[in-house]
Amino acid sequence: MATITFFHAHPDDEAIATGGTMASLADQGHRVVLVTATRGELGEIPDGLLGPGESLTERRMSELADACRLLGVARQTFLDYHDSGMAGEPTNDEPGTFAAADVTEAAAALAVVLDDEASDVLVIYDEHGGYGHPDHVQVHRVGMQAAELAATPVVYMATMNRDFMRSFAALAEDSDWGPPEATTDGMDTMGEPASRLTTEVDVTPWIETKRQAMRVHASQIGETSFFLSMPDDVFTMVFGQEWYIRVKPRVDGSAEGNREAGLMAGAGSVSEDGGASARGGRAEP
Repeated sequence: MATITFFHAHPDDEAIATGGTMASLADQGHRVVLVTATRGELGEIPDGLLGPGESLTERRMSELADACRLLGVARQTFLDYHDSGMAGEPTNDEPGTFAAADVTEAAAALAVVLDDEASDVLVIYDEHGGYGHPDHVQVHRVGMQAAELAATPVVYMATMNRDFMRSFAALAEDSDWGPPEATTDGMDTMGEPASRLTTEVDVTPWIETKRQAMRVHASQIGETSFFLSMPDDVFTMVFGQEWYIRVKPRVDGSAEGNREAGLMAGAGSVSEDGGASARGGRAEP
């Protein structure tokens, strides 16, 4: 069995981007660790959501704890940075925010967790954080450096299939269930082209677990949101697979010609290519 550490920017990112993979790995007996950079302090606050004296930070931490239980997360910890807000907002540069953090300092903090867990695999975001959010971009920078500091043998970047997103945007705009056009704007620049993807994880057996994990983040993902208002079959079509790019060790040749079936394929390749099993001797080839 292996230890896979997922590094995300805010509570709810883990459920949306990698929830199915996390649940599937946990069900297979692997140890799933989640490191969250911020507590999502700058998220939206729906009217009437918070109880008397309750802060959004407290609510989002509680929601994350519930999601972790659903997804089988063995350990969740924060890096204790503040939410930086959306790209271009003045909060991006405020002291203490994750986007403004010293990359080396943040990487050292993440490396402590990787070392403590003897993590076999680290999952971060692609170079532009999927869609350009400054905290997501910083997850990539910090994660790459932390993997070097901790000598974590396998690194994947969670991303989206850009070609699929373009097709879905067109389908949604022509449907009676699709969101307004403004909601689909920008989908053609999200994620990475299919030709760059190395790993596709079929999470349809865990699709309901993933949806429930998204649902418990009620402060940010309401029942009438784009995510949860989809018909069941459409939700499965959109979220029934999760995509990754393996960047360590790199996949030889074209990505499409070396498509992996899951994250542990990369962990196994450490033994095949590097002559040693993954960290701690726990990973199965």
